[in-house]
Amino acid sequence: MATESPYWQNKSLEDMTAEEWESLCDGCGHCCLHKLQDEDTGIIYVTRIACELLDLQSCQCQDYANRLSRVPMCAGIRADNINELHWLPNSCAYRCLNEGRELPTWHPLISRNKQSVIEAGMSVCLFAQSEKNVHPEQWQDCIISICGEDK
Repeated sequence: MATESPYWQNKSLEDMTAEEWESLCDGCGHCCLHKLQDEDTGIIYVTRIACELLDLQSCQCQDYANRLSRVPMCAGIRADNINELHWLPNSCAYRCLNEGRELPTWHPLISRNKQSVIEAGMSVCLFAQSEKNVHPEQWQDCIISICGEDK
């Protein structure tokens, strides 16, 4: 007896329901890290500084429903802007599916374990600092990658 393939293997990002879209998020928090862009070169540097709304214990947004109005720089990942977010890590489910790749084995939809993101070392909560604790002038000292590549 054949089993039905998971929705993410059968649907485009554009065709997913809101619930399916949200379930793709693995909760790693990489999209919640502040980025710095060099005005001359356009290079984007990812810092370990997390948005003030990111709860560093749960790695969840403390006001997800209102994040876009409260944090003007929030990426708000959508099917229509995914190609512009070059700084998303290669492991991001939205990026993987957009590029025709499979979800990583540690992704909660595959592992059936929400802790697998932390166990695989993929959660920013393992190293991030809240922007509340770091002055913006010090953010350049907190760069961890360049356009998603390890520093």
